[in-house]
Amino acid sequence: MKIQTSQAGTAAKTLNHITAEAYRPAADLLRSLDSRPDGLDEAAIAERLDRDGINEVGHEKPPHWSIQLLHAFRNPFIIVLLVLSVVQLVTEPDDYTGPTIIAVMVGISVLLSFTQEFRSSRAAEKLKAMVRNTATVTRRAEDGHAERIEVPVEELVVGDIVHLGAGDMVPADLRLLAAKDLFISQAILTGESLPVEKAAPSGSAMGDTSSGPLDLPTVCYMGTNVVSGTATAVVLATGARTYLGSLAHTLSGERVQTSFDRGIASVSWLLIRFMAVMVPIVFFINGFDKHDWLEAFMFGLSVAVGLTPEMLPLIVTANLGKGAIAMSKRKVVVKRLNAIQNFGAMDVLCTDKTGTLTLDKIVLERHVDLAGGDSDEALEFGYLNSRFQTGLRNLMDKAVLEHRDLEPVARRFRIVDEIPFDFQRRRMSVVVSDGQGEQLLVCKGAVEEMLAICTQARTGDVIEDMTDEKRAEIRAMTRRLNEDGLRVLIVAMRRDPSAERAYGVADEAGLTAVGCLAFLDPPKDSAATAIRALHHHGVAVKVITGDNEAVTRKICAEVGLDVSASAQGRDIEQLDDEALDAMVERTTVFAKMSPVQKARVVKALQRRGHTVGFLGDGINDAPALREADVGISVDTATDIAKESADIILLEKNLMVLEEGVVEGRVTFGNIMKYIKMTASSNFGNVFSVLVASAFLPFLPMLPLQILVQNLLYDLSQLSIPFDRMDDEYLRQPRKWDAGDIGRFMVWIGPVSSVFDITTFWLMWHVFGANGPEHQSLFQSGWFIEGLLSQTLVVHMIRTRRIPFLRSMASAPVLALTGAIMVVGMLIPFSTLGARIGMQPLPGIYFAWLALTLVSYCILTQVVKTIYIRRYGRWL
Repeated sequence: MKIQTSQAGTAAKTLNHITAEAYRPAADLLRSLDSRPDGLDEAAIAERLDRDGINEVGHEKPPHWSIQLLHAFRNPFIIVLLVLSVVQLVTEPDDYTGPTIIAVMVGISVLLSFTQEFRSSRAAEKLKAMVRNTATVTRRAEDGHAERIEVPVEELVVGDIVHLGAGDMVPADLRLLAAKDLFISQAILTGESLPVEKAAPSGSAMGDTSSGPLDLPTVCYMGTNVVSGTATAVVLATGARTYLGSLAHTLSGERVQTSFDRGIASVSWLLIRFMAVMVPIVFFINGFDKHDWLEAFMFGLSVAVGLTPEMLPLIVTANLGKGAIAMSKRKVVVKRLNAIQNFGAMDVLCTDKTGTLTLDKIVLERHVDLAGGDSDEALEFGYLNSRFQTGLRNLMDKAVLEHRDLEPVARRFRIVDEIPFDFQRRRMSVVVSDGQGEQLLVCKGAVEEMLAICTQARTGDVIEDMTDEKRAEIRAMTRRLNEDGLRVLIVAMRRDPSAERAYGVADEAGLTAVGCLAFLDPPKDSAATAIRALHHHGVAVKVITGDNEAVTRKICAEVGLDVSASAQGRDIEQLDDEALDAMVERTTVFAKMSPVQKARVVKALQRRGHTVGFLGDGINDAPALREADVGISVDTATDIAKESADIILLEKNLMVLEEGVVEGRVTFGNIMKYIKMTASSNFGNVFSVLVASAFLPFLPMLPLQILVQNLLYDLSQLSIPFDRMDDEYLRQPRKWDAGDIGRFMVWIGPVSSVFDITTFWLMWHVFGANGPEHQSLFQSGWFIEGLLSQTLVVHMIRTRRIPFLRSMASAPVLALTGAIMVVGMLIPFSTLGARIGMQPLPGIYFAWLALTLVSYCILTQVVKTIYIRRYGRWL
């Protein structure tokens, strides 16, 4: 109760502080924060970091090791084992052997699970540390000079002067000092998908503070992101003192379960339900048949322990952790472990074009007038636009700014205002002045969007009205450039008398088009190879871009993609979901797409049953990254793209994705091996126990013997995460299918029971173990055969091929299973064997055992072949 009260108090205090500062005059606000417009100096920063700590929300840290250790016990199978151990202690208080064996089994499972989880979380934190989000701030250097620099978000302090642009994550709770067309997405806090407009306070007017803190137009909250516009703001609160930090306890709950999580849970509860039905049956059969209810009860408990796959959490965690570490060596940071499995299930990869299929090294290839002839004027205006914008500079801006010979021209101007870029207008403008009483608005953007706002066209000294015919001529000229693989922007301008006013989107009208800038971004040499590799592994590649359709089709054709079907954003806008679902299957290229349209395509593919990966790096990709089953971004991406992604590539390379797909399928395959081995083995064992209990005058195996056998079998499975997968398994996407597991259990489980029953017959008729006085011999014979057949099933199930001949397990699997088989055969000859009621077996038994095991492998292979032919799958 104290904790809840403390959290509520922190939240209330945070909101009161934010509301109080929302409309305070900038000078008073900076004074109260002991800050200045030119930023803080190093001494103030160090003092505030020491006072407030780093700018990090506490719930993002991994739990303390002690909490992780407790979580290792939060497994239904472990709980079942502990309950069984307590029951055994109560019913047989003088015999500690059974509880000791159970304790060893629980200890091994819990300690290994904890160790693997702890190492995986530590590794994940180290990997995440490689992906750094930064903030742009103004700070004072030692000489007192103010400079704009980038610093890690963790190093922000109260009073820092922060600059925001499109694509930035808001790094702390901020009060705006100045803003231009600023739109913020607050979906992380409100769930509202539409961005909200924010603005600095105007004059000394106080705004309305009664509608709630999230409706304050002058405040931006940590964790939200800038959709468009620019702003300068001062930090009000950092870390746990932010609004997001005060809500950390409500935002840190369990993630929504993936199909993989639900699949693991369904298998766990399937086995528990199976146990709950079968154990009472075994108990009553033995009780009525042998008339020793206590012994029947203990035997039933031991069967329950034998049915418990206590290594399941360990095997899953070990596989996922091993996959994450393997992918980190390929420069892939896995933010969420389950994303590895989703990688393996991915059958459609949607990707942007720039930097993925292309070199991401854009060069300004041509600057032309509206007739297609070379034009220095188009370049000069384009340079002014790129030089004076303060928002997010893209690769085309950087290519324009490579023409440094135009810097003397730019120095004659000073920035007056700007109208930032956004993905709806697809253009941006700057307003500059040369001090001669006139202001110049320079706008550049996509062809169609620019033609819509231009009323005149200038070619050389000739200015003419922008008629429909003229627009058609310009479109034809730019289309020819597109067909050569060039991306085209139109540059336009308008001269206005100098005026002290703020410019906005409405001012982008009545412009005169002066020319075009044409950029080249050639395809990567590796792109075609990577696409072929992805296709080989059953992954279709679709390109979803905001770029021009003609350019996109040319690049896609050059890297080997089918471009016979393409669509543009305006085509998609007119379709309902049903029509879109049909289109996405046959379409490879989607061009001129808005952020919302990208997300719609992803959802349409998912409705068609696909597991979709999306690779993107811009703010316009964030909605699609969130919708995708696997969101993939790069370390150089915008903050919001990295935050939305499950996986971060330190190198933007499709070949790395192909390797990730393979690693995901290896991880998923090894998990499925354990699940199917355990399910089928448990089913077979229970079937054998039922048969033996019904016909034998004694227990087929003592409770302690079952516990030891189960412990050895579990140990034999610990090497599965290090096994390899057959090539044909890796060629197709792998999805979770809980129904297949039940079917597999019913088909493969009884095969082992066949040879258990032949072993019963052998021990009864050949070796004379046909009475209570010979039960030790009988139990020793079944103990060895049962353990060895269970261990061999590891090799039979791990591949659809013939094991040992056409598919060999990895060295760790061979070594561990071999060692367990040897130990199992030696136990009846050991002191431990004598203590748990076993006796040495005659040498001829092992000849029969070899025949039994060879026959078991042959029959399993026959059933495997029939199963694959009937159902078309194995693992």
